[in-house]
Amino acid sequence: MTHVDDNETSLRTLAQARYRASYPHGDETLNETLALMLRHKSVRKYTSEPLSDHDLDLIITAAQSASSSSITQTWTVIAIRDKDRLKRISELLGGRAAMGNLGYVEECAVFLVWVADYYRAEQVILSQGVSPEDMGFLENTLVSFTDIGIASQNALLAAESLGLGGVYVGTLRNNPEGISAELGIPQGAFPALGMSIGHPDPSEGTGVKPRLPLETVLHHEIYNTEAWKPGVATYENTYRDYFAEQGVANASWIRSIVRRLGYVAGMKGRDKMQAELAKQGLDSR
Repeated sequence: MTHVDDNETSLRTLAQARYRASYPHGDETLNETLALMLRHKSVRKYTSEPLSDHDLDLIITAAQSASSSSITQTWTVIAIRDKDRLKRISELLGGRAAMGNLGYVEECAVFLVWVADYYRAEQVILSQGVSPEDMGFLENTLVSFTDIGIASQNALLAAESLGLGGVYVGTLRNNPEGISAELGIPQGAFPALGMSIGHPDPSEGTGVKPRLPLETVLHHEIYNTEAWKPGVATYENTYRDYFAEQGVANASWIRSIVRRLGYVAGMKGRDKMQAELAKQGLDSR
């Protein structure tokens, strides 16, 4: 079972849809927040309905309500709705062909570019007559990227709670220099992540994509170095069956992992990320 009703709140139903397997807990009714999380699915196809300023502001307010390391708040988000700019961004990322011909950058209601932002912090420090000493350290880069991950997930959950859908766009990092030029991103800031948001097109038909078995990722007290073996073997079949339902034959999670992480080519140019960060003033030393 991969398709679940938008009003479904049964733990057993939602968890079994997520894992496509039995779940060790009861059939209690989940609260609205947990049910929303378990129903999550990426949405790449949208209607032409626009996103209101009210909803956009609410989504980013939810993002700003997320935890922030030492409350440094070292991220900025750029909301893009202009169709000509969206087309240029799509082309900078390789165009529709690079994104499976789905056009989810060009056709979304709003495209959010999450920026790791030390420009603002640097300006604050300089305004106090202090020369910043640690902008370029790796720790700060990690902090900003981590905070973006936390905040952007809040944003996506907020969007889904409003009946919207979205998808993360990591291909933004395939061309950070081009994106920075297009969006006027200054030194000390870096385009870390994209996110398409819009009103889901019901014709898309995407199901709830399964995840690795719970026991594969949940280890108790210490790291279990053998847990991956049975879990990956099970998941390989689950993954293949899910994609067969989506019309993709002979899909393999193992093959996908090998392509993405086994060869430098799988990074699609992102192996030069340290140099790209340095170009924007984040040396990450």
